Amino acid sequence: MLRDGHGRIARKLRVSVTDRCDLRCVYCMPERPVWLPRAEILDYEELGRLAAVAVAEGVRQVRVTGGEPLLRKDLDRFVGMLKAVPGLEEVALTTNGTRLADQAAALRSAGLDRVTVSLDSLEPETFKAMARVDGVADALRGMDAAEAAGFGPLKVNCVVMRGVNDAQLGDLAEWGRRTGRSLRFIEFMPLEGDKIWSRSLLVPAADIVNAVTARFPAVERPGAAGATSVTYDYADGRGSFGVIASVTRAFCADCDRIRLTADGTFRTCLFAESGTDLRGPLRAGASDEALAGLMRSAVAAKGPGHLIGLPSFHRPDRAMNAIGG
Repeated sequence: MLRDGHGRIARKLRVSVTDRCDLRCVYCMPERPVWLPRAEILDYEELGRLAAVAVAEGVRQVRVTGGEPLLRKDLDRFVGMLKAVPGLEEVALTTNGTRLADQAAALRSAGLDRVTVSLDSLEPETFKAMARVDGVADALRGMDAAEAAGFGPLKVNCVVMRGVNDAQLGDLAEWGRRTGRSLRFIEFMPLEGDKIWSRSLLVPAADIVNAVTARFPAVERPGAAGATSVTYDYADGRGSFGVIASVTRAFCADCDRIRLTADGTFRTCLFAESGTDLRGPLRAGASDEALAGLMRSAVAAKGPGHLIGLPSFHRPDRAMNAIGG
């Protein structure tokens, strides 16, 4: 069992299959990224084995991430491998959606259970300001294809930045209500590649909620243990929205997540300064028990929280695209 010193048990594993992405979102990665060498990227069999070790230790959900995971060839094959792992209850995917239209059906056939799509604006100019490339039309087509393939209702993640897209929250909520898609607004976090993060760009969760409920009244739903977001149900019964307040209302006390990067680094927190190398032991012939021991030791040493805003906080050694969203 992957239990830390604060009584938390890891049940959810984020597996990054690539650090590469076809967008260049300002809150996630550098404008001019330096990609991981291909020889350092784990193949599907290696990633699958490490995921199976984690499942044997109690993990019950795997979420496939990137970079942009749909850039990795034959991702549906990897999904099928994960679905065959005994004891794994759910396989989910987070994607920017730009390539989802061509792959949604194959992913569904492979057994993928859920899809979350990232979309920061419906307005092409704002989308490009945040992603540094075009892509909103492709993302919307991807969502339509995902729903046609049987995924739904879709969750849509939106990072909120002051002075960039914060004036559009009501319009995004209206779109979500109209389409039946559940928006999850995310506070801007210090994980970006070009180190532009500052409190002046942060829109706190309370302000996000006020912006949405001023237009569409909503009531906070009682929270579930381990949930990353606080959910608000619209008063008229037409759906809900969520807010992920990683900075101002951190959920560290109930965190049940661990992460595996594309190059085999095991991380116990999105904001961990560094991680534990599993690629080296894996490729050197380590047994499953030895790999599980490394995971258990890393989780046992997990701190109480990420400490954002405190003098002791230090940024992770990688941007988000190289960690896995």
